[in-house]
Amino acid sequence: MPQMNGHAASGAKESRPARQINVVLRHHETYGLGASAPALVEPVEPAVAPLKAAVAPPATDPYLEIQKEMDHMVGMEGVKSLIYEIYALLLISQMRTEAGLSGGAQVYHMIFKGNPGTGKTTIARIVAKLFQKMGLLSKGHLIEVERADLVGEYIGHTAQKTRDLVKKALGGVLFVDEAYSLARGGEKDFGKEAIDTLVKAMEDHRSQFVLILAGYPLEIEHFMLTNPGLPSRFPIQIDFPDYTVDQLIQIAELMSKDRDYNLMPQTIFKLRTHLMQEKTATLYSFSNARYVRNLIEKAIRHQAVRLLGQYSSVSPGRQELMSIRPEDMRWDGKGKPDG
Repeated sequence: MPQMNGHAASGAKESRPARQINVVLRHHETYGLGASAPALVEPVEPAVAPLKAAVAPPATDPYLEIQKEMDHMVGMEGVKSLIYEIYALLLISQMRTEAGLSGGAQVYHMIFKGNPGTGKTTIARIVAKLFQKMGLLSKGHLIEVERADLVGEYIGHTAQKTRDLVKKALGGVLFVDEAYSLARGGEKDFGKEAIDTLVKAMEDHRSQFVLILAGYPLEIEHFMLTNPGLPSRFPIQIDFPDYTVDQLIQIAELMSKDRDYNLMPQTIFKLRTHLMQEKTATLYSFSNARYVRNLIEKAIRHQAVRLLGQYSSVSPGRQELMSIRPEDMRWDGKGKPDG
């Protein structure tokens, strides 16, 4: 990685094997975007308590902005703890370098495993921002791509497209969504060429960018088996489980509040019932917060049509303009938002 801003890392010794970090988020850990999540400067586990007490962020610490952003996210307590762990590791590495000790070489390429709408892209942006603020990455931007962006139409085209995207990502994070799709076409598919090019880029541009592969849990597990060198190159693996119904209701209320709308109690009851049914019916294909966002956006449109019909000659009051009623929250017979 590039030298760290403010505390240059110099004279690093030979890279040591990166340790595997696995984080599993628990469904029962529920915190709303507006609720007070556990302070990340508090110990996550006894083993790291002394470390965190020793490096409590000062008032001007760049992590405070990251923490504030994550405090407004529903759930994800395991991810938040891991982000703090990475921050603590970077800070202590800087302190060790200043003390004339080896800062230690770490690998930060990651695997994000989870269904759609579970916050993978949002966390990738936060990771990029943290690495930039800590001097690990020079730019801290996020380049988000999928199979169509990497795979070409003829021999050699895929490698060039992939190299070009890696070049754009230098100094930042390259986020490959649905990464497992690169291995779906078999040996003759150009997706394998993209995988090989990415692996080579990780060596050629060591410490110049962070690669995050994301996708459905089972598919990602299978994908990692397609190339023997992949698992060891991604020491940080994070599981993003589906949101609980309670968490989805929190997300819906916060999305509405951000737009100056209120969900009526009867609306919340209707939404809760529907979400319970939808999660059971769709199982692994449920799109979590993305599905809720679609419901809210279409409910707002339905409310607009209803108000125009009810108030053709006068303007509705402020409360009416803000209220999302049960009749505004609709979906078709297949459970999809009706709009």
